[in-house]
Amino acid sequence: MYRHTLIIVLFLFFFHQTFAQKVFSVEYPNQADVKVFVVKYENQADLKVFKVKYENQAGENNGKWFFTEYTSQAKKKIFFVKYENQADLKIYFVEYENQAGWRKKKKMHLMY
Repeated sequence: MYRHTLIIVLFLFFFHQTFAQKVFSVEYPNQADVKVFVVKYENQADLKVFKVKYENQAGENNGKWFFTEYTSQAKKKIFFVKYENQADLKIYFVEYENQAGWRKKKKMHLMY
């Protein structure tokens, strides 16, 4: 009985960690899982991103990102490109947590 409970708890913990939006900004494009461009206006973005202060506030592919200190802590490695046509994903940083989310859901797979 306790063994099954422990297995379920561990599974739920690791399942949650798998989809958390913990990101690390790499130095070079060839190190990145996703190349990102920050747009000037919200309506140009695929994803509206809110930067959370603590790791446990990171969302599950809903635009709430936690920037990790080390690459090994991150689920996704991102590289900020200079030009829009170099990007896999266009993002807009929002001021409030409730503004975060996908505008174009066809790009959601990039952050899983």
